[in-house]
Amino acid sequence: MHPDRTFHWEDRAAMRELVSALGFGALFAATPDGPRVAHVPIVWLGDETIALHVARGNGITRHLDGATALFVAQGPDGYVSPDWYGLGPNEVPTWNYLAVELEGTMRRMDEAGLIDQLDRLSATQEAQLAPKTPWTRDKMDTRLFAQMTRGIIGFRMEISGWRGTRKLGQHKPAAARIGAADGADAAGRRAIAHLMRAA
Repeated sequence: MHPDRTFHWEDRAAMRELVSALGFGALFAATPDGPRVAHVPIVWLGDETIALHVARGNGITRHLDGATALFVAQGPDGYVSPDWYGLGPNEVPTWNYLAVELEGTMRRMDEAGLIDQLDRLSATQEAQLAPKTPWTRDKMDTRLFAQMTRGIIGFRMEISGWRGTRKLGQHKPAAARIGAADGADAAGRRAIAHLMRAA
């Protein structure tokens, strides 16, 4: 989380929406082997719980059940040239971005929980592909599905801490922020430019 309180993001509904829209992030945990990370797709099970799955062979997996972990979802981002502000020579380059950190306790799920997580995940992602007919596991051979799920382990995170950063140049005068947004847009960073304009 950014140390400048100007950029602290407290709107949990908006953070939850960003995490849902991304559907993917990095899960960090301390292990006896050192810090480890897994890159995982997630779904929400409730307002304070996410579910995910990790490859059984990932070095983090055997240390997760009962551990405190950190899930990080990174939204749009982009470099900001000081020239774009139009404020003179005494500005510095920076990076604007959105990020959400969720901290919580990890709990291993049983097979039914894992299958529910997989079904929710595919339903959420397939819905975004409309008008394509959604894929469901009913299209698979049940034995093959069971074989493949043996390679992953499902977990849920019971969230105890929310930290968000929304760094969009909101500490700059509006004209300078819009100038930077125009520069970011011209550089191909349209998503962060859009957010900067609306900040």
